[in-house]
Amino acid sequence: MAEIMENYRITAPGGLQQRLLIIGATGLALSALGYFVDAPQLFYSYLTAFTFWTSLALGALFFTMLHHLVDATWSIVLRRINETIMTTMPLLALLFLPIIAGMHDLYHWTHADAVANDPILQMKAPWLNTGFFLIRTAFYFAVWWFISQKLYGISLQQDVNGYDPHQTRRFRLISAPGMILFALTSTFAAFDWLMSLDPHWYSTIFGVYVFGGGFLGLICLLVLLVQYLRSRGLLVDTITIEHYHDLGKLMFAFTVFWAYIAFSQYFLIWYANIPEETIWYQHRWPGSWKIFTMLIVFGKFIVPFLLLMLRATKRSLPALRILAVWMLLMHWVDLHWIVLPNLHQHGAHLSWMDLTTMVGVGGLFLWWIWRRLALHELVPVNDPRLDQSIAFTND
Repeated sequence: MAEIMENYRITAPGGLQQRLLIIGATGLALSALGYFVDAPQLFYSYLTAFTFWTSLALGALFFTMLHHLVDATWSIVLRRINETIMTTMPLLALLFLPIIAGMHDLYHWTHADAVANDPILQMKAPWLNTGFFLIRTAFYFAVWWFISQKLYGISLQQDVNGYDPHQTRRFRLISAPGMILFALTSTFAAFDWLMSLDPHWYSTIFGVYVFGGGFLGLICLLVLLVQYLRSRGLLVDTITIEHYHDLGKLMFAFTVFWAYIAFSQYFLIWYANIPEETIWYQHRWPGSWKIFTMLIVFGKFIVPFLLLMLRATKRSLPALRILAVWMLLMHWVDLHWIVLPNLHQHGAHLSWMDLTTMVGVGGLFLWWIWRRLALHELVPVNDPRLDQSIAFTND
C-alpha cells in the first residue's frame, strides 16, 4: 500500500452527480425537439456527438489494455480513472438507439430505390444492409463491454482481496487478445458509422485516423478530470507534475501520430487521383467548409505541435488544461468535418442541435463516470507498484 496515504475516496459526490444527470437529460430533451424542426440535422448532429464521446471511451479501453500489456509503472495512478471511463459501454450502447431511429436519414444505402439504381451500392449490399449493420454494432459493443468489465472487475477484486500474481496474468491474458479484437472492432465501427455516410468512398486507413483522434481526446479528458479532482483536494500528492508531464508527452505524440495518419490518407488519395476517392475531400472544401479544413490543419496540429514541443508547456497545469480544452474542441470540429458535409454539401452550417446533442450525450457520459468513480477508490490501492508510480520522475 502507498506510503503517501491520501484520501482516495470522493466525499459528497451527489451534488455534481445530480447536476450532470440533469444537464444530460435536459440536453437530450431539447435535442428531441429538433426532430420536429429538422430531423436530418438532429440525427447528423447526434451522430457527431455520439462518436465524439464513444471515441473517448474507446481511447480509455485502449490505454488500459496497453498499460497491462507493457507492464507500465507511471500510469498506475491513472489506471482506475481510465478503467472507469471505459465502463461507459452499456450507456453508450443505449445511446446508440437514436442512431438506429435515424438510419434512413443518415445512410444513403438504407434506401432501397437508391441501391436498385446504383451498381456500386448493389455490390456493397451484402455488407451495407440494415440487418447486418445492427448485428455488427451489437457485436462491437458486446466485445468492448466484455473486455472492459473483465478488466474493471479484476481491478476491483485487487482492491478488496489484495495483490495476487494470478490477477496480473489475467490482466494480460485478457488484454492480449483484447487488443486484437479492439483493433478490428474499432476499425469496422469507424467504417460502419462514419465512412459509410458516403458509401461510394473508401479509405483503408480511416479507422486508424478516427482512433488517433479519439485517443488524443482521451488524454485531454484525463488531464481535465485529474485537474478537477486536484481542485477538490484529491490525488494532489499521488498524481504529480511528473505524471502530467507524461500526459503532455502523450498529447504531443498523438498529435503527431494523428497528423501523420491524416496526411498519409490525404497524400495517397491526392497522388492516386481516383475520382471516387478525391470526391470526399472535394466535399470538404466548398464555401465555409474550407475554414473547417484549415482550422483542423492549424488548430489540431500546427498550434499544439509547436506548444507541446516545449518542456515547460508539458509541466504547466494551466497550459495543459487550456490545451486539453482546445484539443477536445478540435476533436469535435474534426468529427463535425467528417459527418456534416454529407448533409450540408455547399458549406458549414452550425446548428443549436450540435450543442444540445453534445451536452446531452456528454452530460450522461460524465455522470456515469463520476458515479462510478465515487463508488470505489480512485487508484488501485493494492497494486504492489503503486508507491513506485507515485514516486515516478522524468529523468
